[in-house]
Amino acid sequence: MFENFTTTDRWTKKQVHCVYQAMIVAIATRHADAVDLKFLVDGRKVWVALPHPAWVEYKNRTGKMITDSLAVEIAGHYLKTALESGEGVGREMYSLTIDETLAHLDAVVSEMQAEVTA
Repeated sequence: MFENFTTTDRWTKKQVHCVYQAMIVAIATRHADAVDLKFLVDGRKVWVALPHPAWVEYKNRTGKMITDSLAVEIAGHYLKTALESGEGVGREMYSLTIDETLAHLDAVVSEMQAEVTA
């Protein structure tokens, strides 16, 4: 769903193509307790940082794990939302909170369930 998508930037009204490219544990690159997911937005590098404690919180709440593919979906959903709402104004890095990460996770799961039942 959000590994490769097109959306409309709120301010420019331009269609932008977003493609997931890489996942890196941020402690190795910038000493952060996060997972960084790299997307190309019309060829421009954009990173979405998801905090590691979100994995623990989700496991505690649901007993389920955030997989790598689910992390890509969460980050892509956030990126799409940011671009459509106007938050995506030329930034190279977005860092989500635990609550933001879990809210986007819930939205992704809901969309996936809706597709299955449709």
